Amino acid sequence: MPHVLVPAARWPRWVDNFTTGHGDTDLQVREGDLSGSAADGSHFTAHLPFATAYDGPADAAAFAEAAVPPGEWGVLLVRKGGFAVARLRTTGLVEHKIGQRHVQGRTKAGGQSQQRFARRRDNQARQAYEAAAEHAARILAGVGPVVTGGDHGAVEAVLNDPRLARLTVVEPWLAVPDPRRAVLDRAVLDAQAIRVEVTNAG
Repeated sequence: MPHVLVPAARWPRWVDNFTTGHGDTDLQVREGDLSGSAADGSHFTAHLPFATAYDGPADAAAFAEAAVPPGEWGVLLVRKGGFAVARLRTTGLVEHKIGQRHVQGRTKAGGQSQQRFARRRDNQARQAYEAAAEHAARILAGVGPVVTGGDHGAVEAVLNDPRLARLTVVEPWLAVPDPRRAVLDRAVLDAQAIRVEVTNAG
């Protein structure tokens, strides 16, 4: 289901705006999440980051205060053009690695030439994923939850490395471009945000 990411500091205001737009909203805690049902039939379900279950009062401010990063957690972003791995302690960046790899683009040529390009592209992508897995195994060793993003196939290829079998991957999935430092910084913030699924009436 489509979702929006709301920084915890902005969550009470987000709920106020939802109420202004859709009418009186009834808040309830359900199965570890905060749900809101508005007078016009619109509703939302809010999830704390890092797969944390919420068991506090049905209150927007209290819910926001519960959106606290764990002691040790990580971010893994992978696309064919590069990767970014980061280890964090609560909100602080402890260690990170960003790598770019050139992966051959598609060719319009046909026949054997096209097959050679395809093999070369696959080999380059595999080398990029192996490099990402190597750094991930070192940087993410012993961390708690890990938030991933980039290209689904690329992330899956990296996570298939046996050294990463113990990682606990949690929502949200982050749709990011080729990882650079600015992209990683944004991903770190998004990983800590409240994930909200919204259904508007009508």
